[in-house]
Amino acid sequence: MASRTLSVSSLASAFASIPRPRPPPPPPSRIRASPLSTAAAAASDGDAADGVDTVEQLLVTKPPASSSSSSAGRGRIDRLMKLQRRADGDFPPGGAGRRWFPYLDAFRAAGGVELTSREVLEVLEPHIMEARRERIRRAVENRSYSVCLVVEGLSDFGNVSAAFRSADALGVQSVHVISCDNNKRYRDNRHVSMGAEKWLDIELWSSTAECFDALKKRGYRIATTYLGNDSVCVYDMDWSQPTAIVVGNELMGISDDALKLSDLHCSVPMKGMVDSFNVSVAAGILMHHAVCDRISRIGHHGDLLPEESRILLAEFYLRHRESTAGIVHEYAKRKAGNFMAKL
Repeated sequence: MASRTLSVSSLASAFASIPRPRPPPPPPSRIRASPLSTAAAAASDGDAADGVDTVEQLLVTKPPASSSSSSAGRGRIDRLMKLQRRADGDFPPGGAGRRWFPYLDAFRAAGGVELTSREVLEVLEPHIMEARRERIRRAVENRSYSVCLVVEGLSDFGNVSAAFRSADALGVQSVHVISCDNNKRYRDNRHVSMGAEKWLDIELWSSTAECFDALKKRGYRIATTYLGNDSVCVYDMDWSQPTAIVVGNELMGISDDALKLSDLHCSVPMKGMVDSFNVSVAAGILMHHAVCDRISRIGHHGDLLPEESRILLAEFYLRHRESTAGIVHEYAKRKAGNFMAKL
């Protein structure tokens, strides 16, 4: 039987005649994200494009020098958090064993109308797909404020983004950033955080002393990561009590102020030739061990009370898209109008 053979030159000619797809255009150098707002806004198709500021945009803004606010970048960060927040040290009743929960059961809507978390959930539930609602509920069930993360002086937004992503994945709801350097420019890091910043409570502080003072008023012990003679192994710590984990600068480590003001120093045992972890890796290891230790001691990590779970669920519904807050504002306007009509 006769057979046909193709030479190298004929193969090259054959492949050359096949049209090749054009390479995709290069991505834009920076994602342009609209600022978060409680006003009505158009809905979009995903977390990565729904108006949430990027990690870099969230962390570079600082208040004027004349500002007396204890935290930096308050305006932009506050747009992430929708419900009213309680003051530092203002604990809900509960006596011994009480722990910090930041939100009040109140959303201040258009016209000064205050809505409860129940009202927010009732209004927004029809506007969120069932699968999405279930995913949000599962996340809330596994959230806790008993462990929080503090990153001190980090100037690499990639590391901050990676730490945020780990915190979200492990159910650590509260993260704090101290004194970020806004003179440096870094690429956008949404691909690192995967939008985790949208679902976390992020607080910015202009100094270590201010941050630690606020955390102690909220009932946290401060544990700084430091390799010293007085350091406690993280495996020997009881993580069932409220603890703030502090990781330091990529180059300089924990500051002297943080070491002096903290309640204890802790370290992760290392068996290799290198005596330190990357800061985002260290943060992930510490949070993971804290969660595992809490599960072994109390049977679970998520520890919100039923009322707190309902309030945080309403907070997450409000963060779902920019448009969800607008829907609640419209409901508040109608509610106010109906009230005035009855007078």
